[in-house]
Amino acid sequence: MIKKALTTFIILVVLANISCQEKYPNLEDGLYAEFVTNKGTMVAELYYEDVPVTVANFVALAEGNHPMVSEEYKGKRYYDSVTFHRVIDKFMIQGGDPTATGMGDPGYKFAADFNKKYSHDAPGMLSMANGGNINTNGSQFFITELPIQRLDFFDAEGNLKPCDQPRVSCHSVFGKLVKGLEVQDSISNVKVIDPARRNHKPVEDVIITELNIIRIGKDAKFFDAPKVFEEGMPKVEAEFTRIKEEAKKEAEEKAKIAKEEFLKKNEELTGRRIESPTGMAMIFTHESDGVQPKSTDRVNIDCAGYFENGELFWTTWEEVAKKNGKLDERQAQSGQYKPFTMPYNETASLVAGFREAMLNMKVGDKARVFIPYYLGYGDAGRAPLIPPKTNLVFDIEIAGIAE
Repeated sequence: MIKKALTTFIILVVLANISCQEKYPNLEDGLYAEFVTNKGTMVAELYYEDVPVTVANFVALAEGNHPMVSEEYKGKRYYDSVTFHRVIDKFMIQGGDPTATGMGDPGYKFAADFNKKYSHDAPGMLSMANGGNINTNGSQFFITELPIQRLDFFDAEGNLKPCDQPRVSCHSVFGKLVKGLEVQDSISNVKVIDPARRNHKPVEDVIITELNIIRIGKDAKFFDAPKVFEEGMPKVEAEFTRIKEEAKKEAEEKAKIAKEEFLKKNEELTGRRIESPTGMAMIFTHESDGVQPKSTDRVNIDCAGYFENGELFWTTWEEVAKKNGKLDERQAQSGQYKPFTMPYNETASLVAGFREAMLNMKVGDKARVFIPYYLGYGDAGRAPLIPPKTNLVFDIEIAGIAE
């Protein structure tokens, strides 16, 4: 009985693939997803060899044999009759949520794998939607209409982005449309409810009537999605952690070299030097006989912040802004070039390197300070002003005790 059932299953798979090959005779060996919608049909190649866990998740959901779905979805072809619930022209179309709210999931979250060779660099890229971290993926996906490389896992220099930090977009590309790009375009142009209020749900449902997996060639036919997902999923976060730690170590080594270059570049400054174990370094350009602030005091601080190349990005001194061609006339007219006030203790809302330098100064002291990126604005930077992983240099003066 079991042998007969197995034979029947194999026959059905073979017949299905023969039918698909007749339907799409130009497709090369590989794994594909056929999106049959009420707006037309799209076919995407799936990168199952390079992004196996994410593809396995998608395929297992589509074929109804995913091992982790909640009870209501067991044994069901998950994507059939699901809509594209979020459509943004000149950006992307998003689907994969049975609730059509953007809040639904299949009953689990997983960490998507990724491959550096794939990017959101063209129309028709198939990618995972998530909640803002690599381990918040579920069933939702999107298809790009235009290049959107800010969504990549890697930055323009090929460095892994700090995907575990807020407001950093990291999405796993796991396929690309090879047929039906015009269908994607037509879907992206449908009328949505209220784009001004960020309600991008189509007025009329755009339905995925069927999402079929096409297997061409021996390797694709033997791609066991449930097994690949279960065996590969635990390894993804470990690999992400390994890459992140390696990148951190490399960046800290670069910051150490940059600190030495800072000290050498400023060797004409003969004041006292502090090289902190944290990586912060400071050279006093003036040490006063001023009072030593108490931890209960609030101090007034003047400063000028520079990138390592000497470019000014912010200052409280109007004359420094003028000298560097960065004067903001409106700021000058409103009297906003002035010291800012901070508590003289560890609660000060300053980046760690700046706060450490401040606490080594008394009233009237002036210092030039090197702040490595990890004591500054970190892996993410502070858009649009400070790029990711940017070392900074500050000239700082404690102008007085705030009254």
